[in-house]
Amino acid sequence: MASEEQEFDLSIPAVVDKYKAAGNIANDVINKLIPEMVAGKRVVELCTLGDQLIDAGVAGIYNNPKKKVESKGVAFPTSIAINHCVGHFSPLKDDTTVLKDGDIVKIDLGVQIDGFISQAATTVIVGSAEAATTGRAADVICAAYYAAEIAHRLVRPGATNLEVTAAIAKVAEVFKCSPVEGVLSHQLKRYVIDGSKVILNKADQEQQVEEFKFETNEVYAVDIVMSTGTGKTREGSTRTTIFKRAPDVSYNLKMKASRALMAEVSKRFSTMPFTLRATSDEKNARLGITEMLTHNLVDALPVVYEKEGEIVAHIKFTTLLLSSQQDRINVFPPPFVSSEYSIDSSPELTAILAMETKKPKNKPAAE
Repeated sequence: MASEEQEFDLSIPAVVDKYKAAGNIANDVINKLIPEMVAGKRVVELCTLGDQLIDAGVAGIYNNPKKKVESKGVAFPTSIAINHCVGHFSPLKDDTTVLKDGDIVKIDLGVQIDGFISQAATTVIVGSAEAATTGRAADVICAAYYAAEIAHRLVRPGATNLEVTAAIAKVAEVFKCSPVEGVLSHQLKRYVIDGSKVILNKADQEQQVEEFKFETNEVYAVDIVMSTGTGKTREGSTRTTIFKRAPDVSYNLKMKASRALMAEVSKRFSTMPFTLRATSDEKNARLGITEMLTHNLVDALPVVYEKEGEIVAHIKFTTLLLSSQQDRINVFPPPFVSSEYSIDSSPELTAILAMETKKPKNKPAAE
């Protein structure tokens, strides 16, 4: 009898379909958000719109009783990180942060269908004119773009996670940038957004991971974050608004607000990250989350920053390691930029870029 894990891997066509359906919605939402990235727009309105578009997208699919799914919706709340902000900025309703011309903006979100997750992120420039953006903004965007292209080719059965991390570092070196520390690409499983198989964005003495080989029928959310600075991050004074339930921890909460929030999180978000903004009562959620954090019932995903004045670029995509190909289901064209550096300066990297992501079909034998 097949194990539960085998029943939910990519050898099952229905599972592949659900991953791709989630990916299509993630792509559609980001493509609808990109034109909204204009000067004067409040970030909280953009994040809210992203989550609403996800809900609208999933509402129209898998409604047939014969194909009905357990759940569908936001797998990671829409986050809009600006300039030196690395990520997880999904502010509450009273936040007044607005976009400005020239801002480098990272859009990050996730969608799940029946627990099968697609995560996606891309980088855009607010108010970019027809002329190409140059300078350090162009360098870091190119670094992220080419690192993602390289990773797409190296996250393949038989290759290792350490090979991917090393290649990301080589791309960063070409564009005189740094991979951002603490960023992890995780294996995805049903209802699991942070599987135990991990690819480091940047090799770090303080953060070690075991080497492993990628295998057919695995799924990964590949997370590439580049900086014009050193790649070291810090938490600022910005309020943390994104949390994730720690399913193995239990505690009898004392506060009414905490119990209400816990019940809502368990029912609506399960194991997926959520934002306090998405709860039914944001004011009570702010009260309740404190007791939940104190007793480790949730993990916080704080807003993190590079050094002020630096620029951060972000690309994330979900890739399915099918028997026939590495199927990257989230692709967005980069903004119009022109770097003084070129990936062509590295024969090793250009050779990786030339690698096929689809396996050639066997030709029939000659009679």
